[in-house]
Order: sequence, then structure tokens, then C-alpha cells
Amino acid sequence: MTKLVFLDFFILGLLIGSFLNAVSWRMKEGIGLGGRSMCPVCRRKIAWYDNIPLVSFFALGGKCRSCRAKISWRYPMVEGATGVLFALLGTTFFLWWDVASWVLTAFYLVSAGILVLIFLSDLETMEIPNILLWIGVGWALPMLLILDVLRSVPNASIWSLSLHSGVLAGLVAFLPLFLMAALSKEKWMGMGDGFLAFFLGLVVGWPHVVIALVLAFGMGAAVGIALILFGKKGMQSQVPLGPFLILGALLALLLPKWFPITFGMFFWYW
Repeated sequence: MTKLVFLDFFILGLLIGSFLNAVSWRMKEGIGLGGRSMCPVCRRKIAWYDNIPLVSFFALGGKCRSCRAKISWRYPMVEGATGVLFALLGTTFFLWWDVASWVLTAFYLVSAGILVLIFLSDLETMEIPNILLWIGVGWALPMLLILDVLRSVPNASIWSLSLHSGVLAGLVAFLPLFLMAALSKEKWMGMGDGFLAFFLGLVVGWPHVVIALVLAFGMGAAVGIALILFGKKGMQSQVPLGPFLILGALLALLLPKWFPITFGMFFWYW
């Protein structure tokens, strides 16, 4: 059963990853989302059989059928990574007999799709589109409320409610990043990182957001030091924080589920 669930969500992730590739490229080029996919070089429409996630890239030898221009490895990498991410989220949170888990899994999958777009934008342009943040927050708040209704428990602590936990986590993540961006006049990090942190707090909740921030800044520092040591970046160079915040949040969601004993003491303390 687990293997079947993994495969189903992996295929879904491949399809969504292909769609996110197209959306990301169109947003960067300022092109509307309507119409069929096209080659970014010759602008010829791509036939459906040349647009099958992963398969078409290797079948075409990584080149456009029309102009033979090379297709960036970014496309199959995003498709594959989104497939794996969806499979991990699906197998971790989806239970076919629990309606609340259906809603929770849908919440995480859509949020993951939004985060993939933010990840790509910040990595490639060092900008986080406000529209994606608004969509993310607008999606998260009502979904958390629905989850509270489905999982309502009499006499439960207010912080056990998804909406309260998410808002608390969002504010805890947002305020320090916002202050650092404001005090440094966005030299240390951008305002977008603060608003992204708020969205991520809504997604992971309290106290998972603490794990997310620790992992994000730890990974960011390690990568930054490595880039300086290998001469890829200088001391004054900027490295986008958004991708590390997103990776930290995803790990904060999954790791406690995979290693409950290891993280049990942390959650007991909080």
C-alpha cells in the first residue's frame, strides 16, 4: 500500500513539477499563463508527447525537437524533485481512512507547489514575487481553519489548534527577519524573506518553526562558507536566503514524523 501511495504521489508531483517549470519561466519572462508550452528559444509550441515529465527530456536527448537547442537540466531536476517531494509528503501524511489527513495532505501539497515557485524565483533572480506570498497566505489561513473544524477536540489547548499554532509560528519567524531587513536596509536579507517566513510558519506551525529556522540558518551559513572557501563568492556577496528557509521548513515537517523519538524531547519541552 505504501509503495502504491508513493508511486501515485510521485507521478502527481512529476506532472505538477512540469507545470511549475512552465509557470516559473512565464513569470520570469512576463508572459501570461494561457496557451500551450513553448520552446524558450524558438518559441514553437511543444507537442504533448514532447512534454511528458522526465521521459520526453531523455527521449529527445535534452534538445528541442524543432530547433535542436539544448534544454536546461533545470527542467527534469525540478520535475524529479517535485515528484520526490510530493511522494514524501503523501506517504508521510496521507491516510486513506482519515478525511482530516486528506485535507492536511492537500494543504501541504499545494503549499509545496507554491514554495517550489518561490524557491526557483529567489534562486534565479534573488526576488520573491509578492503575488506568490499573498496566494500562499490566502491559501493557508482558511485551510488551517478547516483543519481545526475537522480535528476539533473538546477542551483542547488553544495552541493545539492549527490556526493559532500557525499564526504564532508565523509571527515568531517573521519578526526577527523583518527587523534584520529593516535595520540593515535590506543588505542582510530582503523584506520578502520575512514575509516568506510568515507563510512558512503558517505551514509548519509551532514549535516546528524553531527547527525550520535553525536548519535554514545552519544550512545557509554552511553553504555560504563553502562558497567563500572555494572562491565562488566573496565576503560581500549575497546568497538568497529563501531557498534555505524553504528547505528548513520542509525538513521540519518531515523529520519529526520520521524520527519521533529523536524530536520527542524537543516537542515535550515546548
